[in-house]
Amino acid sequence: ILDGNGRWAARRCLPRAEGLRAGIDAVRDSTELAARLGVEVLTLYAFSVENWKRPASEVVLLMGLLKRYLRLEIDTLMRNDIRFQTIGRDDELPPDVRLELESAIARTANNGGMRFNIAFNYSGRAEIVDAARRALAAGIAPEDLDENRFSELLHTAGQPDPDLLIRTSGEMRVSNFLLWQIAYSEIWVTDTLWPDFRARHLLEAVVEYQKRDRRYGGIKPQPVVVGS
Repeated sequence: ILDGNGRWAARRCLPRAEGLRAGIDAVRDSTELAARLGVEVLTLYAFSVENWKRPASEVVLLMGLLKRYLRLEIDTLMRNDIRFQTIGRDDELPPDVRLELESAIARTANNGGMRFNIAFNYSGRAEIVDAARRALAAGIAPEDLDENRFSELLHTAGQPDPDLLIRTSGEMRVSNFLLWQIAYSEIWVTDTLWPDFRARHLLEAVVEYQKRDRRYGGIKPQPVVVGS
């Protein structure tokens, strides 16, 4: 969850737009390192359904930054064998933005490395509603709908659930992000603001994750002592 762009700018007496622009470097660092670490899927939360409520000038800037990122970084994605995808309601985006997204998706479609999802015009609740609508439209009977089949109707169909959720800026909330998928995800929160987030912070999160004991609702097996 990419948070803290506005505060980063405010602390430097800069317009909010500068914080958004500065966040691009953090995206580049995170994607390249994640690919080198062998991460299977990386998803960055860039624009929520609720973000349409922001000033129109900021929404236009965010759309422009996404297009600029894709144009400038497509060679980086190709060089690192990264497959680019989006999750969210793409059909509601402006045509020029959709065109850039479709171009990047097509160019990286045959890459076999990390999947890189940008969640754009996305929210967890909207995704669940959309999946329910697909189930109804497909005529799936209630008794035939289980967790596995429902997962196949989500934007992330065919992808594993996240092992680790990282949130920047110190906020203790999930902000309507991957609500279905993060049921058993480990959560790591850092006070670092997103524009300052670099490879070392991602490494710190990964090292901390490796120390966690994941039980998925069960209990850790106790060692059996034989003899006395």
